[in-house]
Amino acid sequence: MRRSAALLAAWLLAAPGTAQERPALIAAAADLKFALAEIARAFTRETGHEVRITYGSSADLARQIGQGAPFEMLMSADESYVEHLAGRGLTRDAGVPYAVGRLALFAPHASPLRVDPDFRDLRAAAHDGRIVRFAIANPEHAPYGRAAKEALETLELWRQVQPALVFGENASQAMQFAASGSCQGGIVPLSLAIAPEVARLGTFQPIPAEWHTPLRQRMVLVRRAGPVAAAFFDYVHRSASVRNTLTRFGYAPPDGK
Repeated sequence: MRRSAALLAAWLLAAPGTAQERPALIAAAADLKFALAEIARAFTRETGHEVRITYGSSADLARQIGQGAPFEMLMSADESYVEHLAGRGLTRDAGVPYAVGRLALFAPHASPLRVDPDFRDLRAAAHDGRIVRFAIANPEHAPYGRAAKEALETLELWRQVQPALVFGENASQAMQFAASGSCQGGIVPLSLAIAPEVARLGTFQPIPAEWHTPLRQRMVLVRRAGPVAAAFFDYVHRSASVRNTLTRFGYAPPDGK
């Protein structure tokens, strides 16, 4: 389990390397870690161009762009950050939606918390003391953290679980905490829980989308974007294979179809 957790941490925290002299610099919400890595590899195979992806919380990445970080494209987990940058004139336009994110309850195999479709054991564990550490992304700057808080409030468990919360700085770190065995579980992006590298470490159950504000995810080109970044933007926006990949990782289409 420790070796698997270490491998998971490496997957979640490392960005894909590039060999191209001037790869496009992409800032992406941490929930995209596994799905976007697959999409980027396919883009390179099909076009010969490469991208370098930095993952983090959407708020932090948008703030860095606002402060002059050399990113050429932002894939945010919350469309409001794209709208804010566009309002400041830092992007080419208002961007386009690319997906709607989902949450999942995750528990590692050794956890006393049992994952069931009705979340009955989560309710019981929140009251009987079995939850000592429970991971979510930081609600102050991570969209998936805010959504996790809303889901716990919908379950009327926020007050009970709050003392046990362990905050990840972004969705990837929250997933790492939830799967490592140091926590009894967590509420994390479905896109991370569903990835084979993570799914083998525990069990998960998608959380109903109506339990939280929709995670409408939007991407945009920054004004300084070069042709490779523009090509990648178009690829993500228009490719049927990208849509299939996002669906496989648990995302809903932005148009609801």
